[in-house]
Amino acid sequence: MPEDASLRQPPTSAHPARWRDVLCVLPHRDGDLARLDELAAADAPVVTVIGKYNHGKSRLLNELMRRDAFAVADRRQTIQLAECRHAGVRWLDAPGLDADVAGEDDRQALRAIWLASDIRLFVHAAREGELDTAEQALVETLRADSRRTRCETLIVVTQADQMEDDDALGRVVSAIADQVPGAGLHVVSSTRHRRGLEDAKTLLIQRSGFPELERALADALARVPAARAHEARLLRGEIRAELETVRNAEAETLASLRQQQTAQRHAFDDGLETLLAVIGGDMEELVSRAGPDLALVADTGRERYATTAAKLERARIQVAYSRACIRLDGFLAGHGVSGLPQEQQTAAGSLNTVMVAVMGVSVKFRADLRRVFCEEAGRARLLAAFAHYFELSRSRAALRDRIGESSVALDATDRARATLPPDAAP
Repeated sequence: MPEDASLRQPPTSAHPARWRDVLCVLPHRDGDLARLDELAAADAPVVTVIGKYNHGKSRLLNELMRRDAFAVADRRQTIQLAECRHAGVRWLDAPGLDADVAGEDDRQALRAIWLASDIRLFVHAAREGELDTAEQALVETLRADSRRTRCETLIVVTQADQMEDDDALGRVVSAIADQVPGAGLHVVSSTRHRRGLEDAKTLLIQRSGFPELERALADALARVPAARAHEARLLRGEIRAELETVRNAEAETLASLRQQQTAQRHAFDDGLETLLAVIGGDMEELVSRAGPDLALVADTGRERYATTAAKLERARIQVAYSRACIRLDGFLAGHGVSGLPQEQQTAAGSLNTVMVAVMGVSVKFRADLRRVFCEEAGRARLLAAFAHYFELSRSRAALRDRIGESSVALDATDRARATLPPDAAP
């Protein structure tokens, strides 16, 4: 792409439905897709004259066509893109650059340059001196595009007859040549050419500069078919390569996200399983103590304020259970698992935790601790329950959303790639 994208890209245009998928992935390729449409539908070569208002563009075209096809006046005349077919060529007369302060003329002119043209005639009036900054920037962009796409640009210095003498004209031409080195300038006078034709004065026609310009234009027209084929291949190749780059990046992102998703789940499962095994080992000593479960022995009224074996047993069980829950809660917090999903929450905020949802709030006894922490079935239930809430956590949901978005983007890129015609297509 040329460095100045604002000059290279034409205004957004309506595209056939076949480009919708490509535009979804590469919206900045709007102008190139529009150009591909033009190339596919083009028949006659297209020559566009471009330049500032009142620099002799319309008159130049009239002389090249040997007919007054485009209106000429001292005041601003060309206010929209004008077209005429002659000698198997489509001739376009674009509005003058900078003629419309609102910019509509410039947009039409640039659209004609980038979408329709096979050959651009950049016109500058000799009486204006060297190119201004905007003209020079446009010429440089046109030349860069010519090297890239082979859409040729001829620089035409008009109104040579309006200079006071040949020396003054030579100074202007030399200054412009320094601004665009190696471009090759065509210095012409439409007035001399018209008088030469009307009076049958061959010398005047030669002095008008038109014979040399016409030869250069004829050579450029002969190269149009090959240039069009080159440009179509170029644009399709660039777009296909960019889509491939985007696809590779999306595929890499998707693979990375899925790997992250799997790694997170493995880390959670392995870590939780290890922790439950450790807790189970610690609980085994408590629940396997000889004798009955004294925690089940109810206290009598006389023992309300006394220290009893039953109370001590219940305290040991509660401490062991609390420590297990604290360790589990810390592990879950480290993996982003804490609060319940919105649909499971209750008015009692203190109950809206994963630990309460899985472990409950009831008092535990030896048999409960054995069943929950020491038996394989109990640990498996905890693993499944905590894993369920792990998958419902915000971080896991966000990761799934990112995976879904990446997958959609990858599918969109694949559809866009399938849209592009093969290189053999016109």
